[in-house]
Amino acid sequence: MCTHVGLDCATPGGPLMADDILASGENFGQGMPGVPARGRGPNTGEPFSRRDYRHPAAGWGAALSVGKMLAKTREPVEGTRAIFRMNHEGYGFDCPGCAWPDDRKGLRLDICENGIKHVTWEMTPKRVGRRFFDEHTVTELSGWSDFALEDQGRLTEPMVYDPESDRYRPISWPDAFELVGSTLRRLSSPDQASFYTSGRLSNEATFLYQLWAREFGTNNLPDCSNMCHEASGRALTAALGTGKGTVDLDDWGKTDALFLLGSNAASNAPRMLTWLVDAYQRGAQIVHINPLVEAAAGETIVPHEFLAMGTFHATRTGTLNVQPRIGGDLALLRGVAKAVFEAAETDPKAIDQGFVDNYTRGFEDYRRVCAEATWAELELQSGVGEVRIRELADVYLRSRRTIISWCLGITQQEHGVDTVREIVNLLLLRGNVGREGAGPCPIRGHSNVQGNRTCGVNSHPTERFLSRLAEVCGIDPPREWGLETVGTIEAMHRGDVKVFVSMGGNFALATPDTPGTFRALRNCELTVQVSTKLNRSHLVHGEKALILPCLGRTEKDWQRRRLQGVTVEDSMSMVHMSIGMRNPASRQLLSEPAIIAGMARATLPDSATPWQEYVDDYDRIRDTMAQVLDGFEDFNRRVRMPLGFRIHQPARDLVFLTESGRAEFSTAPIPNVIPEAGRLTLGTVRSHDQWNTTVYSDDDRYRGVRNLRTLVLMNRDDMRERGLADTDLVDITSIARDGSRRSVYGYRAFGYDVPRGSAIGYMPELNVLCALTDFSPQSGQPLAKHLVVEITPAAGHMVNETRHEAERPISHGVGGQ
Repeated sequence: MCTHVGLDCATPGGPLMADDILASGENFGQGMPGVPARGRGPNTGEPFSRRDYRHPAAGWGAALSVGKMLAKTREPVEGTRAIFRMNHEGYGFDCPGCAWPDDRKGLRLDICENGIKHVTWEMTPKRVGRRFFDEHTVTELSGWSDFALEDQGRLTEPMVYDPESDRYRPISWPDAFELVGSTLRRLSSPDQASFYTSGRLSNEATFLYQLWAREFGTNNLPDCSNMCHEASGRALTAALGTGKGTVDLDDWGKTDALFLLGSNAASNAPRMLTWLVDAYQRGAQIVHINPLVEAAAGETIVPHEFLAMGTFHATRTGTLNVQPRIGGDLALLRGVAKAVFEAAETDPKAIDQGFVDNYTRGFEDYRRVCAEATWAELELQSGVGEVRIRELADVYLRSRRTIISWCLGITQQEHGVDTVREIVNLLLLRGNVGREGAGPCPIRGHSNVQGNRTCGVNSHPTERFLSRLAEVCGIDPPREWGLETVGTIEAMHRGDVKVFVSMGGNFALATPDTPGTFRALRNCELTVQVSTKLNRSHLVHGEKALILPCLGRTEKDWQRRRLQGVTVEDSMSMVHMSIGMRNPASRQLLSEPAIIAGMARATLPDSATPWQEYVDDYDRIRDTMAQVLDGFEDFNRRVRMPLGFRIHQPARDLVFLTESGRAEFSTAPIPNVIPEAGRLTLGTVRSHDQWNTTVYSDDDRYRGVRNLRTLVLMNRDDMRERGLADTDLVDITSIARDGSRRSVYGYRAFGYDVPRGSAIGYMPELNVLCALTDFSPQSGQPLAKHLVVEITPAAGHMVNETRHEAERPISHGVGGQ
């Protein structure tokens, strides 16, 4: 028996319908608001196309794209004004997009194409209020594309689901808070609730959120880190005693070599391009290690370099490209380390023996596993030849100071923790930790995802943190570890989690096994979504449901007639202030701290926590945070310093908070990542015109794609082996660990420069292929970059249909009580 999910993936944002709706026919979706004819683009009506991209990243392509976005959103004046306020210390707001650090030299126009798109998307003049919901049932809206849902504009007032009319109806803020509070108070255990957050929540709101959950009595605090960089935190903590990278932007300006693994900088952190240009002009080596040769690996024109823009002068952003197979990074890095050990046989300076002896443990065991690895095994598992691996090792050996940076292409693998630890192994060999211009550097995604974890959203809190929280805040927080993201979905399936609260994000689309997640959410008694715009998660809801609209990052936050600022932490541990610039989209919007405090007061009527005082003045929240959180001492003064402050990283000072007090080498075996005969390894990625689950258009400029998202990029030899030519329709079936299969039909295959055995497609459309049981046992992360699939010529199914095998009983998962 199978269940079906209808998809209209030709529309931006992908198309996921409710899991009980079956798409039927080529013209499904015609006539729906925002849903064009299948197979054609949403904005132009043009057919799809794909061609190689041969232009510099950013430059005039980015400028033209920004201009189109400003015109499309009808915000040319306010959008332009926002450009001059975003990421500027003292008077601006922090970009709500990526977590790349602000320029510490006071650079003006420290912005990027994606950040401007993100801001103008938030600043739209369109509004979604009670009239909109009067006109549309939830069943009808479930048939709209995700692009169409978000394109309706900003939410303006709190809404509650009315099952009799199948519509959302207005509800007052006090009544909404009481619905949350009374439902939570009726639960037989606090662990029957789960409190999720995306990476956009401010530090202050994050601290209040976890305080509410823990005073209520649960550590069920899943977050988006469970799906993106959990592997980084676990690996770095085990190796160095800190869950964060050790480098900052000054180091990027001093390094001799940059290794960038599994990162698409031109789309995911475009402001990095400025630093790649700087590195190249200084003569640094820049190595891109990725199954795809992305646009950022070639050359760029930085838009705020006006002379370069005027003369069309591009600068290279890479000196070497290495393309491992998906999952082959650990073998590749082990090969580099093996070459370093071999070089040390004749050159004693190849290894920094003094550093190794004084600051590390496990060196001899690591030497042994490198010696035992054969070059034949390393070549096979990495997909890279010995000559290229040695070339990469030579770059490393010639560099006195090396930074190794990585993103989700590493962490969303089955062996992500082991791979990040191998990165640290390589750095330790030559003393590239605690040295200027050197160190490990994870590139975080959403703007405050690292701050969320720092400020307490963590289902596995430390005893030190809980003890400080208890002492300062006068509560008795639970000690049992809570549920992570996958564990929360499983618990909702079982009926063990009955209330789900989400601060931001689009949980229904961002998570794995989309139909299974839909059913899990619908199994809840109450779902609460704190959001700025309408999205799929509002339509896939529990028996009771609330939509609570909040202020955006660009908007002024007035409390007690005083303009408030919030803080964020970037991916290199800098904490700085963000102050909105424009009036709120609606007078009924509340700030995130105010919404959290309102729900907390209703849940805990006898609480001694000064919730209202915290909302009246965010300085009071920061004063409490300063007493609880390491590195936040004297918070209010330091965050008002120019550019804020950097949280101290002990490992940078060669203080390793591991059990041994030393940096730890690891000796993980090289995994077998070769798919079985006839199968491929699929990785899901974002398009360029996309931010997380928000898709601005069906175009992917840097991969040469127009008006299409239902595609798969394949090695041309793999295509020929399957009798496929460019644009042929294919069916894609994933094979989960539990033996279940999930299929999508009618995708377009394109030949692309990817290694044999590897294939690439877009999320969130292909999240349906990732089973809940397909997560890394090392990190608990869903294997979005490591799915085993079969790709075959289309067998005559409906174009863009998706089939999902009937769910099997869930027997295990991450998290737990």
